[in-house]
Amino acid sequence: MDEDDELYANGIFVFNITKLVAFIRTNTDKFPIEEVEVKAVRLFPSSQLTELTIQTANLSAPILAEISPGNFNVIDGNHRLERAHRDGVDKIPAFRVNVEQHLAFLTSEKAYKTYIEYWNGKVDTLKGR
Repeated sequence: MDEDDELYANGIFVFNITKLVAFIRTNTDKFPIEEVEVKAVRLFPSSQLTELTIQTANLSAPILAEISPGNFNVIDGNHRLERAHRDGVDKIPAFRVNVEQHLAFLTSEKAYKTYIEYWNGKVDTLKGR
């Protein structure tokens, strides 16, 4: 991890966004851009966002979202989503990143191990164990 890397914390799970975006840019065939509905994925409270960043957010830059069973969790792009919402934009470009793809961008071994346990629990629940 480099000193100026952008990180996203989701509880104890901290993702290196800078490295993930670089990976997406070098593997564009694995990450098709798709349009997602703003109202379906805008779940982050705007009170926790920086107003200036919302106002200057580039709506043409795809958001990043991790996919887990039945969920679409934004890991980069909450300011863009808030601006899109305020501007009345219905859809925004997104890269969907699955577990196998984003797991490598967790920033600690503890988070990695905990995430594996968390994910296995989700799979077990789906299988009815």
